[in-house]
Amino acid sequence: MSGLVIALIVDIVKSRKLQDRVGAQRSIRATFEDALRVRPPLRPLWPTVGDEFQAIFPTLGHALLTTTQVRLALPEDVDCRFGLGRGETVDVDEQAPGAIQDGSAWWNARKAIEETHRREHGGEPYLRSWFISNTPREVGAMALVNSFLLLRDASISSMRPRDRRLTAGSLYGHTQSELAEQEQISQSAVSQSLRRSGGAAIVAAQNELLQGEIQ
Repeated sequence: MSGLVIALIVDIVKSRKLQDRVGAQRSIRATFEDALRVRPPLRPLWPTVGDEFQAIFPTLGHALLTTTQVRLALPEDVDCRFGLGRGETVDVDEQAPGAIQDGSAWWNARKAIEETHRREHGGEPYLRSWFISNTPREVGAMALVNSFLLLRDASISSMRPRDRRLTAGSLYGHTQSELAEQEQISQSAVSQSLRRSGGAAIVAAQNELLQGEIQ
């Protein structure tokens, strides 16, 4: 694959403590499939070693939207970390049953998920995502994206299950009336939840990123 892409590494938070690890992996794949139905990636999510998954996206904006949708829509007892890396990918062995890949995008994605681990177990326990690019002109953009990820993940980590569902539904384009019917609550309760939880701000921020066509 030529050109710069976004490689994504996903791992499951506290996977060894899950009672049903197989079920958790299935729910992650299903949630990604729903998120990617409208905007397909360059390469869909596939499982790798242990509790990790990988995917490839054409743009950073696409990867950010997908990881936001997935984290919001996952079951209550399942959470994921995301390492996003800008760079190139190359097929190491095209004859292998599943293409084995290497390249700077994967090196950066690995560094990013390791940084997520480090920060999560340091002073930022709410953090689940990080972005790394070794392109010199992206130093400023990398800082801005990671600032967004810090705020996004802090908001999502503090949300109650219903808040997450309502925010996810809003990102998928459902109206507040539709969400109210699904949750069997009033439209005003939906609006209040989105404002109180920070869900409305997350949706607005994602829309700004999409309109800006962040690459």
